[in-house]
Amino acid sequence: MAPIHFADRMSEADAFMWDIERDPALRSTITAIYTLDGPPDWERFMNNLERTTRQIPRLRQRVARDPLGLAPPRWEFDPHFDLRYHVRSLRASGDGSMRELLAMAEPIGMQSFDRDRPLWEFYKVDGLEGGRTGLIMKLHHAISDGVGMVRMTAGLMEKSPEVGKRERKPMPEAPIAHPSSDWDRMLDAAKYRFETNTKRNRAVAEAAGSSMLDLLRNPAKTWKRVSDTVASIGRMVRPISEPLSPVMTGRSLSVRFDMLEVPLAEMKRASKAAGGTVNDAFVGAVTGGLRAYHEALGAPVDELRMNMPINMRSEETASEAGNQFAPVRFAVPISIANPADRMRRIHELVDAQRGEPALPMMEGISGALASLPANGGTRLAGSMMKAIDFTTSNVPGPQFPV
Repeated sequence: MAPIHFADRMSEADAFMWDIERDPALRSTITAIYTLDGPPDWERFMNNLERTTRQIPRLRQRVARDPLGLAPPRWEFDPHFDLRYHVRSLRASGDGSMRELLAMAEPIGMQSFDRDRPLWEFYKVDGLEGGRTGLIMKLHHAISDGVGMVRMTAGLMEKSPEVGKRERKPMPEAPIAHPSSDWDRMLDAAKYRFETNTKRNRAVAEAAGSSMLDLLRNPAKTWKRVSDTVASIGRMVRPISEPLSPVMTGRSLSVRFDMLEVPLAEMKRASKAAGGTVNDAFVGAVTGGLRAYHEALGAPVDELRMNMPINMRSEETASEAGNQFAPVRFAVPISIANPADRMRRIHELVDAQRGEPALPMMEGISGALASLPANGGTRLAGSMMKAIDFTTSNVPGPQFPV
């Protein structure tokens, strides 16, 4: 597997995700829960974690913005990095059930990060039933999406208890922090903005020249392509005022975590029977549950608005750290009772979303939204996201038993 490349600066999309947290309802936090069959060798675990923070720069870097906000924030090594701050130990106080572990994770997931430190936290929870131990990991979404997170934390996973007892390579050198002054950050941001604008202007000029040639050669086809792209951008950023659900109308800063376990093999069999993908079976199951929920409350609905991240990774960008997804919002059928029919319809809709002309332009769209004055980007993001009925997202875990 190729090494991960970490840029020195946030992308426009990551910076937009970071900035819209002016509204606490738009916080972007990943919370992951691991369960271990027993307490880990804590010294070994901490050594693995120390090694991982030295190999994965983001785990030792904090966000640094230039005073004028000319460019997306930089990632700078924290000169006061303290592993003990990021790793905490807790003990289950009740029956030690999975329900209790999830309840303990809820307030952790709700809390914002200390913006002067690296954006992650680890909690060890002892005292679970059956002698098990829980690990709660919290990571800011500006660092990575779920796929990247799994890859970044792979160093914490071991294939067998014997692995850690073998001879390990020497501990990598800890990175040295060189904090920049506000003046240095401002100059670097101005340089970035000049280079970025120059590159974009050149790309726009080349695209305009190409479009003019295409327009002369095939006016109808070119005009349709341009109008389709404009319409696609409109669909991506269009504000929505109300959820489609008549009962899921409340919004707050509180969350409840819960869990259903379904064997992956069964999901694969279901998707294959319907001629679709595991994602079709997953979304089909969620929409089936929402159908039953609304019917139980006496409020059946035909469709609900779903938010789904579309993975934009390619062979060329697979080794790049950070987020590589585009969020899409679209209505999905809820009233289709037959699961196979529902999965097939979902497959058609998701395929159509993957073909949206605006998807490759999300970086530029994010930059444009972030440049809106007076927190306009935050307000527009809120108008786009707060009336979503539900979100689905699935992430493959480690590719080996752990």
